[in-house]
Amino acid sequence: MVAYEAVHQIRDWNDLRRRLEPFDRRCYGFFHPATGDEPLIFVEVALCKGIPDAIMPLLSLDSSASSDAPDTAVFYSISNCQPGLKGVSFGNFLIKQVVSNLSQELTDIRTFVTLSPAPGFAGWLNTQDDTGAQELAAQLAAGAWQNDAALCEGLEPQVQYWAARYVVHGKTAAGAPVDPVARFHLGNGASAYRVNWPADLAKGALERAHGVMINYLYELDEIESRHESFANEGSIACGPSMRRALRSHRGRSCLIDPSHPYSI
Repeated sequence: MVAYEAVHQIRDWNDLRRRLEPFDRRCYGFFHPATGDEPLIFVEVALCKGIPDAIMPLLSLDSSASSDAPDTAVFYSISNCQPGLKGVSFGNFLIKQVVSNLSQELTDIRTFVTLSPAPGFAGWLNTQDDTGAQELAAQLAAGAWQNDAALCEGLEPQVQYWAARYVVHGKTAAGAPVDPVARFHLGNGASAYRVNWPADLAKGALERAHGVMINYLYELDEIESRHESFANEGSIACGPSMRRALRSHRGRSCLIDPSHPYSI
């Protein structure tokens, strides 16, 4: 597991124990007889109260489980383990199975959500012709906001807007979401729930995404219909927070289907 962790580095055995030992942590793997004891893919899960908006409280060795009963399962790291199977997605099967298992095992867990990276956001923002996007990219890259709470607060609405556009409207030449993590979760039947910033201040996360992370929400009754709508029509389901972010920037509005309050 230590060698295969691809999202949030496991630094040592204490770090590994923090992710596996406490009662508020789970780790699930998808195995095949041909690979023996090595999984094809594994997902790390945290049980917590409410939907988290930053990664460090989940990873910190100093953090302790909340005294409140958990009501949310957070998928915060999904890693493929077999390089030869790169591009073959087993994660969709694993996540759906984990959602099913946890909903039966822990009946108080009613929310299933990710805290996911947005690995192409910084590069995408740099390619936008909009003057506001260019100015924002320059300010985020300069990094002064990391030590200036007032500047951070002032930039947040712009970050929310452009990150939401990246997830929902950023497309490849083939018309799929440009963000690989968005393609994965939206294709699995999740909705784009919320932009979080600043959510990850690790060096790599700052370089790739200016510290942005995204919550993708898995709702048991909606997974299959959203998967089919995404696969057949390219429809992206969005939560209220994501929709507000898309409408927030300089009064701009996006093309939203009024007949479906969670679909773009």
